[in-house]
Amino acid sequence: MSSEYENLYESLIKGEAKLALVGLGYVGMPIAVEFAKHINVIGYDNNEAKVKLYNDGIDPTLEVGDDAIKNTNVEFTADEKKLSEAKFIIVAVPTPVLDDNNPDLRPVEGASRTIGRNLTKGTIVCYESTVYPGVTEDVCVPILEKESGLKCGEDFKIAYSPERINPGDKVHTLTNIRKIVSGMDEETKNVVKKVYDIVIKAGTFPVSNIKTAEAVKVVENSQRDINIAFMNEIAMICDKMGLDTNEVLDGMNTKWNALGFKPGLVGGHCIGVDPYYLTNIAEKLGYHSQIILNGRKVNDGMGAFVADAAIKQMIEAGKAPKKSKVVILGLTFKENCPDLRNSKVYDIIKRLAEYEISVKVADPWADADEAMRFYGVELIPMEEVKDADCVIVAVGHKEFRSLSMQDIKKFFRASDPDDEKIFVDVKGLYRMDELKVSGLRFWRL
Repeated sequence: MSSEYENLYESLIKGEAKLALVGLGYVGMPIAVEFAKHINVIGYDNNEAKVKLYNDGIDPTLEVGDDAIKNTNVEFTADEKKLSEAKFIIVAVPTPVLDDNNPDLRPVEGASRTIGRNLTKGTIVCYESTVYPGVTEDVCVPILEKESGLKCGEDFKIAYSPERINPGDKVHTLTNIRKIVSGMDEETKNVVKKVYDIVIKAGTFPVSNIKTAEAVKVVENSQRDINIAFMNEIAMICDKMGLDTNEVLDGMNTKWNALGFKPGLVGGHCIGVDPYYLTNIAEKLGYHSQIILNGRKVNDGMGAFVADAAIKQMIEAGKAPKKSKVVILGLTFKENCPDLRNSKVYDIIKRLAEYEISVKVADPWADADEAMRFYGVELIPMEEVKDADCVIVAVGHKEFRSLSMQDIKKFFRASDPDDEKIFVDVKGLYRMDELKVSGLRFWRL
């Protein structure tokens, strides 16, 4: 490796070279802000509206907060030409799936074209976007070479370090989650390790090659997906047997080797997506997944399962579901996070719509414009949650966790005392003893 790569770390530390982030979402923006505490950073995103928010000191992701954005030294820009100033480029764009659950590589391909147009000799391009093994070298490199006219290995280097940021998690944050690092060769890997060690207090974990690093990411999320799928299947079995799933799992978790997983809606941009990247490449190699895809099938069906449970409760209470007012609390894919991508709460809404049941949705964390744009859902303020026949708590936001059972009861229609009110607790936020004395007809996952 030429000295320009060997000296890249020192050049970054001395302020002689710049690092650039491509993609300023829930993953890229916190990385940019953290690196900017130590070195010069360019934060690029092709979404000019998002860049303007950052330049105005506003953090729409809520990951680092407005104060951190106002005080950061990151040079936020939508001008791709600024990337030519960087010698270390990190790619953190989303990698979703298509409607048929095949990988949608368009964002990472688009980012590669943008970088390629502005790539200079002596640069290391490190991908963090979740992909199946082989994408960085087989898909991204040809694009970088074509757009730049440069040769990988001679004029620039590539690396891969899968993101492990957990949106909304203020405990497991960027700096204290150990980071997998890899490079196209040993020397590149060593430089990448030194660069990430600038911000990763928990340390880095080098692996032998890029494909291994790509596999680590999709395997770790597939493992979690499968474990939750097992819990969801247990929840469905317990429901058939009239058992309380939470009590069963609480008992199971008293054993030292229990894993502590719980049933729930599995959405978001990682666990609900990454397994499809792994099974896609497996199919191409002639292996059909026996476990991973079945786990995905179970988890993808949980929204409909919850909706059907709510409908059953309404019918058993003598209500006409089509004439009932159903309110859902929560729309984001996880608690205490404004991220609406791949929210499985929408699956509950879709299933209820199949029965012509209209739904009102309240979520203090979600952006109303995004809710309408993503799902066609009009959010209502919490103070307008009233006169409900059925309330479904779908997300465990802190605002919902703080609601007492008396607070919940105020959401329902004031009517005949014999008119049963339906309460569905998807997240198991309320104790069984509270529910039993509430006077509500309840069901929980």
